[in-house]
Amino acid sequence: MGDLSCFLSQNAVTVENTKYAASKRFMDKDKKPMEWEIKCITPEQDELIKKECTKRKPIPGKRGAYMPETDYNQYVGKLAVACTVFPDLNNKELQDSYQVMGAESLLKKMFTPGEYQDYLSKVQEINGFDIALEDLVEDAKN
Repeated sequence: MGDLSCFLSQNAVTVENTKYAASKRFMDKDKKPMEWEIKCITPEQDELIKKECTKRKPIPGKRGAYMPETDYNQYVGKLAVACTVFPDLNNKELQDSYQVMGAESLLKKMFTPGEYQDYLSKVQEINGFDIALEDLVEDAKN
């Protein structure tokens, strides 16, 4: 039997915030891409976001039966907002400059489609969702 002290919270390595240049279009005064700060959220926070993005959908042919359906695009958008530390996506001045209301709308307006997808991928990676399904299948085969 192993040493359980390795699993005590004080011995766990904390997940540090990550700085990431999400776009070359946002430059600092030295003409270098501005770095965004991204944090990892807790499983409890993740569950709340998933719950917000999950709707009950009726099962065709089964009266009164429903199945949960999660809107993946909405989920990753809300996840990205929850994980963004800097810039402050809830800043009124920033939202006003893009003529939007809400952090999710702001994030989509600030990025090009490719930048947005890259940012979503980075946020998922920081939260531990970076293992591709193909990798899991290969591991299962071995």
